[in-house]
Amino acid sequence: MPAARPVAAAPTPAPDAPALDTTGFDTFLAGVRADAGRAGVSQAILQRALGNIRPLPRVLELDRKQPEGVLTWEQYRDRIVSSTRIENGRRAYAENRALLQSIEARYNVSPRVIVAIWGMETNYGSNTGGFNVVEALATLAWEGRRAEFFRKELMASLRILDAGHVTPERMQGSWAGAMGHPQFMPTSFERLAVDFDGDGHRDIWDNKADALASIANYLARSGWQEGQGWAIEARPPAGFDIQRVDTESKRSMAEWSRLGWRRADGSPLPASGPEASLAVPTRSSGQVFLGLPNLRVIRRYNSPMNYGLAVGLLANSVA
Repeated sequence: MPAARPVAAAPTPAPDAPALDTTGFDTFLAGVRADAGRAGVSQAILQRALGNIRPLPRVLELDRKQPEGVLTWEQYRDRIVSSTRIENGRRAYAENRALLQSIEARYNVSPRVIVAIWGMETNYGSNTGGFNVVEALATLAWEGRRAEFFRKELMASLRILDAGHVTPERMQGSWAGAMGHPQFMPTSFERLAVDFDGDGHRDIWDNKADALASIANYLARSGWQEGQGWAIEARPPAGFDIQRVDTESKRSMAEWSRLGWRRADGSPLPASGPEASLAVPTRSSGQVFLGLPNLRVIRRYNSPMNYGLAVGLLANSVA
């Protein structure tokens, strides 16, 4: 779970989580306080953010029991790119059309993809996570399995608070510390969140302008190519073995055509366009795509192939 990769929001913590041995947590917090103070974070913020926190058993439970991916691509696709999510996405697109056009004018990123990622990450802002981010990150940094990673994220969260972008009480997110509408980890927030409306705060929790523009900035900084698609659903030639596929090689559309590839409906591939590589969903029963460079950009936001393809399919449907 790299720092630059948002994490989907988790359910609100369970009220009946089991008791946890917190030996050493206060010593751990004292070290965090000292390091953050030396980095310039004010004592007032440190007291407000760290003064009353304790390890969260539910966070550790979710971290240790992340479900393995068992859905086929078709099950995942139909569940994620559902008629309800498409309908809600169309509504979100229409309600925010003027804002999205302004964001597109600045970042040259497709509004449809911005809305699709918004829908995938937090269901258009309706499920941004119910955990106190500082408390969740402190729990994971103290627990130790990935202490270095989560300590960096914890320190970044304290710097964000000290800069006044959000209050400690409002800094809510997933069990892993991913925050706001875009589900940015704190280090990603520091690098890529933007103050789109110019009010002096980068507010990805309650300000849709900042939140959606931050998604666009993320994609733009990752190499989004304006005016290009993300993939073409394709029909392979005879003899194609989906289990022995080369997903690394890039070829021109003309080359794919010469190899016998067509669009899924049997029509010819485009005569020109960017180079493409095969994009095969995980546990697919046959659906395959020719992935364009923008698919790789989407997957820099969240790396699983099925996530990237689902974002693209949702984007095609919401506008």
